[in-house]
Amino acid sequence: MSTNFKSIKAERTTETRNTHDLETQGTGNIFETIVALSKRSNQVALSLRKELAEKLEEFVIPTDSLEEVFENREQIEISKFYERLPKPHSIAIKELQDESLHIANTEEQDDAEADA
Repeated sequence: MSTNFKSIKAERTTETRNTHDLETQGTGNIFETIVALSKRSNQVALSLRKELAEKLEEFVIPTDSLEEVFENREQIEISKFYERLPKPHSIAIKELQDESLHIANTEEQDDAEADA
C-alpha cells in the first residue's frame, strides 16, 4: 500500500480506544482486528525505516577511521522529522478509522473458493 504517512493526522499522544469501535470497524472480532492492525503497523514501521535509511544514506561518507564523525544539520533535521511522525500503530488505527485499510478474512475467501 502506498500511503503517504506524512499526510496522516494520527494522534501522537496516548489515547484510550474504545475496543467496541475497533471491533465494528475491523473484522467484527476484536482479536482478528488487533492482529490485522499489528501486521499493518509492522508494514508501516518497515516502510518508514527503509525510507529514513535511504535518505540518510545520501550523507554517508566512506571513511577508513571512526575518528571522523561529522554532525550534519540536514541529517539531524531529517531524523527529527521522522521522530515527530505519528507512531506506526497510530497510523494503522487511523487508516482503519478512515476506512483506507481493508482487512480481508482469509477463511471466508478459502471457503468461497472451495464452494466454487
